[in-house]
Amino acid sequence: MNFSGKYELQSQENFEPFMKAIGLPDEMIQKGKDIKSTSEIEQSGKSFKVTVTTGSKVLVNEFTLGEEAELETLTGEKVKSIVKLEGDNRLVTNLKSISSVTELSGDILTHILTLGDLTYKRISKRI
Repeated sequence: MNFSGKYELQSQENFEPFMKAIGLPDEMIQKGKDIKSTSEIEQSGKSFKVTVTTGSKVLVNEFTLGEEAELETLTGEKVKSIVKLEGDNRLVTNLKSISSVTELSGDILTHILTLGDLTYKRISKRI
């Protein structure tokens, strides 16, 4: 399955508690909670470029499946991680203590971040 495309955030669960738990400042949480972010995924074989735009904040990560890459987290920290493909529609990685699962089902992109027992879920639709 090819992940390439642009996706717009439709809904999210546990945004504020999750962002507080990872140390994002309250000011940034308040600014970001109502913004409809867009995610653009460019896939060429095993290589990916993911661009997430939330207001004026742009987060870009590039990686190749199965190879170590430096990825930027939501707090701006850069961590080394390996992104793996599970099945043909799920990207899985760990960013320090946060597990990240991105699943594509038709035109719906579901991204789940988990820190301990706290889960942040984002659902985006292809545009």
